[in-house]
Amino acid sequence: MSKLNFMMITASPDVAGFIEQHGVTRIFMDQEVLGKAERQGHLDTHKAAHSLEEVAAVAAVLKRAELMVRLNPLNALTSHEVEGALDHGAQRLMLPMFSSRAEVGRFLDLVNGRVPVTFLAETAASLVRLPNWLDLLTAGHDEVHIGLNDLYLSMGLGFLFEPLAGRMLDTPARMFEGAGITWGVGGIARIGQGELPAETVLGEHVRLGSEWIILSRAFHSGAATSADLLATLDFPTEITKLRQAETHWRDADASALLENQQQLADCAYRLGSRGGE
Repeated sequence: MSKLNFMMITASPDVAGFIEQHGVTRIFMDQEVLGKAERQGHLDTHKAAHSLEEVAAVAAVLKRAELMVRLNPLNALTSHEVEGALDHGAQRLMLPMFSSRAEVGRFLDLVNGRVPVTFLAETAASLVRLPNWLDLLTAGHDEVHIGLNDLYLSMGLGFLFEPLAGRMLDTPARMFEGAGITWGVGGIARIGQGELPAETVLGEHVRLGSEWIILSRAFHSGAATSADLLATLDFPTEITKLRQAETHWRDADASALLENQQQLADCAYRLGSRGGE
């Protein structure tokens, strides 16, 4: 089984150049603004739109990591957004908030195979309709990422890891494996942090076969330079801690992974029910 790959959001060329040397294999830049504040305005999530100039500046320094740019959901200007991102150095595009085969096909037509696409499945409709659109993706090229923030909100849940608690991704995981499609889910805090321990989350990634995870703001706190980043934490050491935890779970047997899933569920349901208490 492949090891987990890490991606991180930053618009800083200095930070991007540093973290690609220390285990981050994809730099994530974000141009999504349409509807995001309305959906996630009360959450501590990334909402600032990166400019094309910022995209180009990060692209210019990268030597190893792939540069992915998340665009807006499909809209009248999507074709211009695609061309702008590609012209400024994007090596992969991400489409958020889609819900149908027609949207997946339309976006693939606009990109026309020039770069791979990651489809951000973050609505109940996109998961229910997964068998209807997955065959449009090219194995070894396109990917899927499950976005937990919008998914749990759209389902009226109280905590973003409740979909994992309910084992909602077990069936999609088997479908991705069968189709040869690489996929990932959500993000992760630093080891020893998070309302739901990062170690527990990592175990569920291993059980499901996820290959991508986003390093949360706990890994960078919006640092504008590598010096700012290192003043906040020892980044290489934090990556090493993640790898050690991952190795622990890869050496674990199926019963230990299922026990970890139950611990995740117990914690996630408890945290999710806080609003109803």
